[in-house]
Amino acid sequence: MSENKNPHQDSDSPTTHFGYEQVPVQEKAKRVGQVFHSVAGKYDVMNDLMSLGSHRLVKRFTVELSGVRAGHKVLDLAGGTGDFTIRFSSLVGKTGQVVLADINASMLQVGRDRLIDKGITDNVLYSQVNAEQLPFAPGTFDCVCIAYGLRNVTDKEAALRSMYSVLKPGGRVIVLEFSKPRNELVSKAYDGYSALWPIVGKLVTGDADSYRYLVESIRMHPDQDTLKSMMEDAGFSDCRYHDVMGGVCAIHLGFKALDAE
Repeated sequence: MSENKNPHQDSDSPTTHFGYEQVPVQEKAKRVGQVFHSVAGKYDVMNDLMSLGSHRLVKRFTVELSGVRAGHKVLDLAGGTGDFTIRFSSLVGKTGQVVLADINASMLQVGRDRLIDKGITDNVLYSQVNAEQLPFAPGTFDCVCIAYGLRNVTDKEAALRSMYSVLKPGGRVIVLEFSKPRNELVSKAYDGYSALWPIVGKLVTGDADSYRYLVESIRMHPDQDTLKSMMEDAGFSDCRYHDVMGGVCAIHLGFKALDAE
């Protein structure tokens, strides 16, 4: 069942969550867009501060699990400031291609400027897209990666189905996202630490509300097994996940069968 149907609302007014707040479905994408427009310029700085630099190791492990190699075509979905595109670009080489895609124009511009500054231009394209309705032909990509982006999507099931469609048979999707710590002490410590992020956000970016939403969106995101089931429902096979930092993050993998149409 899609998360955007609230049983307490009539069928003519579906809602979904924006952090802890229930909002009309049609408003969520706009409000998420406002959040990322606000934080785009300081996004990488805040990632380092909030994760104490650990996000770099997590991303490295994610890339290792992606199976990306020379000649592959990769979709870096919700790719924002281009961290993964930089890594994938070097792996696919001159014969491959990476599409850096994001729904938010401000984030996409930051990513584009960053890659150009690094001289990465030959095998990268840019596309402003909605993950729920990807504008690519079926069977286009060897790998679709979405990192720290799925929790912001209004209809996650639709996004997963769209990712499945654009994968080649034998291709894989990789989903890196905040998740649910297994250990109660770790969970409590993480909750206390993440509660500080809006304060840090206010000091660094002048925007506490956006980081308050980010914390709430993490806590509202499905747990590891629920997301695995959602991926299976979308058509992916051999789905699995790897907990990182005790489940603070999880990396989910799913595959499109070789005989899939």
